[in-house]
Parts: sequence; structure tokens; C-alpha cells
Amino acid sequence: MKAATLRTFQTVHTWTGLLAGFALFVAFYAGALTVFHDDIAAWQNPPWRAAADAEVSLDTLMERLLAQHPDVRDDFGIILPRDGSHAAYAYWEAKDGTRFATASQMEAPRTEAAENELADFVYALHDSLGLPVIGLYLMGIVSVLYGLALLSGILIHLPQLAKDFFAMRVGRNLKRLWQDAHNAIGVISLPFHVIFAVTGALFCLFTITLVSLNTIAFDGKLFDAFARATATTPTVTASGTPATMLTTDALIERARAEAMKSGVTTFEPDYMHFVHYGDRNAVAEVRGLSQHTLGSYGTVAMSAHDGRVLGTYVGDRYSLNGISYASLFGLHFGSFGGRTVQWLYFILGLGGAFLFYSGNLLWIESRRKRRHLDQPRKTWVMARATVGVCIGSCLAISGAFVATWVAERLGVDAGVPQRAACYGLFLGACAYACLRPVARATVELLWATAALTSAMAIVDLAVNASAMLHDGSPLTWRVIGVDLTGIALGIVFALFARAAARRARTGDANSVWALRAASPSATGSGLSQ
Repeated sequence: MKAATLRTFQTVHTWTGLLAGFALFVAFYAGALTVFHDDIAAWQNPPWRAAADAEVSLDTLMERLLAQHPDVRDDFGIILPRDGSHAAYAYWEAKDGTRFATASQMEAPRTEAAENELADFVYALHDSLGLPVIGLYLMGIVSVLYGLALLSGILIHLPQLAKDFFAMRVGRNLKRLWQDAHNAIGVISLPFHVIFAVTGALFCLFTITLVSLNTIAFDGKLFDAFARATATTPTVTASGTPATMLTTDALIERARAEAMKSGVTTFEPDYMHFVHYGDRNAVAEVRGLSQHTLGSYGTVAMSAHDGRVLGTYVGDRYSLNGISYASLFGLHFGSFGGRTVQWLYFILGLGGAFLFYSGNLLWIESRRKRRHLDQPRKTWVMARATVGVCIGSCLAISGAFVATWVAERLGVDAGVPQRAACYGLFLGACAYACLRPVARATVELLWATAALTSAMAIVDLAVNASAMLHDGSPLTWRVIGVDLTGIALGIVFALFARAAARRARTGDANSVWALRAASPSATGSGLSQ
């Protein structure tokens, strides 16, 4: 490869990584936690402290829905509770938007699916940085830049791959050590990063892509064709003849039995969809999660009147379109292989966050003046941004856990406190990184994150120890797992803080990470040292 071509790829790799790196750090750190979405939900509402309406049956929920909103019987859905401590809720399309309601909320339904669920909030940070509407498209663009960074990185390192792949040169040259760690993690996890980049771009930019192609290339026919290719609910016309509907329990058991004939070993229903409920031609569709298959989410459509199966899209009875569509979700979220794959994705998520953090450190090290105290302004700005955004987002997410825990025990809605704590701590950390010396801000924010993360987990374990011992259900182990993971993360942050402190005391003085020297340029530019 010519030197000019190599420099071009290096420029593309550097700038796409820098432009997308901060958003990707948040997406990967929050994404690692999102792998255990249901476990975090159980942590917020453990089995010994059930949420409101958790005891209300699905049939009672539907009776209240149809009594309060009879117009929705032609099309509505029921989100099934993920465990016994959560409540099922209905959703439907009203004239002014989608509505959501548990059994006791029918008179005043919500406009958001989950206003106080911590697990959904962490997922929103991963999916869209918590920004409504625009955040999803922003992350789509970030995913495209992420793909360019991957491609250019492969082309840059391919010639030296065989020689340097297993090199981990520990010594006084910290830049070379960070470079080796950055390369090793990038190469080992490359297949997964390709999956994340492609599926992330597809999910985030899907609507825009579909609208564009529909207008430019398909003469307005793409929407209908896509709907037919991916539809799992049979198209039926109401007969006008009232009929008795099967109970939800009967429909779920019928769907589970049908799904198990399709080569899957599990089918855990999480969603029901009803069309023309109460009519003789009514359709009930049950969606469920099957483990150890790429098409992890499948559906069974039945007559809601007599349980006759109308369509099965599970396991080996998927269509090519269906298995392709369903596989995207399984590959992105790691929902296809049980606990082992979940832990693998968790480690990959943290590794991805480290990849973007180390990329920024390499950029800073490459541009600092090694023989001068006076460092370029852009080096200081990038160092402060890296500390504020990366460590600040970890601190902020831990703060959201704390706020949710406190709000739940005070009996108030956790939605506002968890968002206020998360965004407040994030902005506070960014401001702190701008005002304090970089080395001090790094160490102090890491210690704060370590203390908050581990303290939350230890307090939760201590307060709930008696209930955990008494309950002993599988849900209890999920709660314990979240707490133990929090303690482990707290220890890792503490180790990082200690290493950063040592680096600040004994490392190269001509560095933004050193405490021994102050930078005249930083002081002069208003970035106080």
C-alpha cells in the first residue's frame, strides 16, 4: 500500500473515530448493561416488592381496557410482564398518538411506554443517548462513521497484523502499551463490531432509508411490499357476528405448544396482539423469545375464538424474510444464546467502550509535545472532553441507579429523579473536568464513580439481605447478580483511579495527565490548571 494511501486511511480512521467516539462510548457502556435488561428491571422491582397492578390478571386488564376504551377492540396489544413483580399493560393507537395503561391507569393512560423503568432508560441511553427522536437518527449516523472507522482500521493494521497481533509491550512507553491494547481488543472483537455497526445503522436509519427508497426507487410501492413481506398477523375482515373469546392463558398455552413443534427448546411469551376482539373472526397473535436460535423472537397467530392456528413464525417455520429480520435483533442484542452469550456481549460492550476511550488517549499522546511543558490547546481540550464525557457517563448511569433506588423506597415515581440524576451528574462531571486540572479530575471522577457504583450495590445487598434469604426465587438471584456486578465494576473503577493517580505522580511530566507541571498554554487559554 502506498504511503499516501495509508495516510488517507489513517486520517479517515482517526477522524471518524473521534467524531463518533464519545457517542459510541456511551452506547457501548449502556449497551453492556442493557444486555441484562430484565435483571435490572428485577433489581428495581424485586419479587418481594411487587409493582402496582402486578397481581392483576391479563383477562382483567383486557376487560378494563375494553370497558373504558371500546373503540380499540379492532387493534390493540398487551405487553406481558417480564416477571411476577411487574404489571402487564395495554397499548393502542388513539387519535392523538399511542397510549399505554396498566389496569389502574385506564382512565388516564400514559403517552410513554415506561416512564419510570430504569432498564428502559438505560436502553434509551444505548439506543439514542436518551434524546427523543433526533437521538435515534444521530446514532444512525454515528453507526455509519463507526463502520468507516472499522474498515479504515482494518486496512491500516492488516500489513502488521500477523507480527503485532499478540504483542503487548509493557514498559515505560505507555503510548505503545495503549496502542497494543487498542489493537488487540479491536482485532479480537472485530466480527462483533462489524455486526454492531451494520445492525445499529439499520435499526437507527431504517425509517429514513425506507422512505427514501420508497420515493426514489420503488414509485411509492415499497411500504406495502415490506408490510406483506414481514407481516405475521393474517389479514382478516370482521364477520359482524359476536363470539366468545378464549382466555389469554389458553391462547398463550396454545401458542407455546405450537411453537415447540418448530424445533425450538423454549418459547417465553412477552407480547400479545389482538385484531377484531369479540368478533367470530378475531385474531390473537402471541410473540415469544426462544433461546439458542438466531430468530430469537417468533410469533404464533391463532383464532381468538377457537384457538385454530393461522400462522407460525418460529424456529424452522420462519420464512426467509422473517428469519433475516428476526436475526438482526438476536445478533445485535445477544438474545439467542442464554446466559453465556449475555455475558459475552456484556464483556464485548465494556471492551468496545475501552476501545473508544483508548483511541482518544492515543490521539492525545500522538499530538503532545514530548520535550515541552507547553502542550497544544487541542490536546487539553480533547483530554478534558475524554475525562468529562467518558468517566462522566459512567458516573451518571450509576447515579441513575441510586436515584431510582431512593425514589422507589420513598414511594415516588422514579422517572424524573433517575433522569435528573443522570443528566445532572453527566453535566457536572463535564464541568468538573473543565475546571479542575486534568489529572486531578480524572482521578477524582474515577474514585467518585467507584464509590457510587459499589456503595449502591453494597447498600442494596445489606438492606435486602433478609428478603433475599427468605424469597430465594430465580428473580432473587437476578437481583443479587446486578449487585455483585455493581461491586465488580466499582472495583474496576477503583483500580483505574489508582493507576491514574500513580501515572499523575510518577509519569512523564510533559503530559496532560501529570500533576507535577502546569501548562502555561492551558492557563492562558482559560483552561485552568
